Amino acid sequence: MSEFQKTVEILPDVTVSYENHIMKVKGPKGELTREFYYPGIDVEVHPDSIVIDTSSSKRKYKSMVGTFASHMNNMIVGVTSGFEYKMTIVYSHFPMQTKVDGKKFIIGNFLGEKADRIAKIVGDTEVKISGNTVTVSGINKEDVGQTTANIEQRCRIKRFDPRVFQDGIYVVEK
Repeated sequence: MSEFQKTVEILPDVTVSYENHIMKVKGPKGELTREFYYPGIDVEVHPDSIVIDTSSSKRKYKSMVGTFASHMNNMIVGVTSGFEYKMTIVYSHFPMQTKVDGKKFIIGNFLGEKADRIAKIVGDTEVKISGNTVTVSGINKEDVGQTTANIEQRCRIKRFDPRVFQDGIYVVEK
């Protein structure tokens, strides 16, 4: 019995393999791969659960066990149901044009600027635009969140009063 351990449930339609510190999770929506290595932390895959434990009582090891458990749980949720963020396009002064071009999200005519603003789409994330709603979805939570943050940050307003110029693209639903 170890000092501190966490258990992550494996859903019935998910297969998990762990070899050489690399975890592969396969499910109905796709496959995710990630490296999990930290000295002093052991990962065991059982048919219906994943057990992460450490024999150390130090806070750093306990927190890494919790971090590993959260990442593994996010991988399992991602391959079964996926992650989706909804964003809304807000403008009052200049109508904004948005489009997706490969791995780029292009924002045109933001505050009347001549040059387009470009946000990077990370990983296998899918971005859809319908009217004033932007939907960002995918199986990797970190890629979906980073893409959403990239889009939001490209619309940051400088040199204007943010109470007056509230134009931008904002997250409204996770």
